[in-house]
Amino acid sequence: MSRKAKRPDVAISDNAVTSDAEEAGAPREDASRAPEVSVSEPASNESEASAGAKDPGDPKKLKMQLEEARAVADTHWDTVLRTRAELENLRKRSERDLENAHKYGAERFVSEMLPVKDSLELGLSASRGDEVSVESVREGMELTLKMFAAALHKLGVTEVNPEGEGFDPEFHQAMTMQEAEGQASGTVISVIQKGYVLNERLIRPALVVVAK
Repeated sequence: MSRKAKRPDVAISDNAVTSDAEEAGAPREDASRAPEVSVSEPASNESEASAGAKDPGDPKKLKMQLEEARAVADTHWDTVLRTRAELENLRKRSERDLENAHKYGAERFVSEMLPVKDSLELGLSASRGDEVSVESVREGMELTLKMFAAALHKLGVTEVNPEGEGFDPEFHQAMTMQEAEGQASGTVISVIQKGYVLNERLIRPALVVVAK
């Protein structure tokens, strides 16, 4: 009877397995070493409270700051009161000046017209005499007219007397048109009533007759 050969038992030790693993390139781990865990310690509640809390400050310093702020506010309030008073005085002064302008705006005009009135009164008084001639009355009237024209000139009044000039619709008003020998068409051949300008503003146009 044939006898079967018995398979020999192979014992694999840990060292052998480790050697195989090292030869294969796998890192060797120490099973007995526990993994390290990094645990950060929480910040203490006291430190957080102290960091978040606001410093109330020194009471004396706060009182000093309050007094300074009150002083500045008082200064500003005084400035406001003074400015308000100045504006009120300015308003009253402006109203008074405007009222005086309405009342006494013609003061200069009256001052210039008074000598003319005096001259007219003197001429009228002289004309009542028995030995008054027409020539003396005429001279008195011419003198008064010159005084009146000078007074108007001082006030900025200019006379518009366009006889012999071309017709200007801005300063002239044509009353009629006539045939005129030796006169070009549109020429003013006579002035019915003179016009007047006050400081380059037309007060009254001249009434004229224009050649056809």
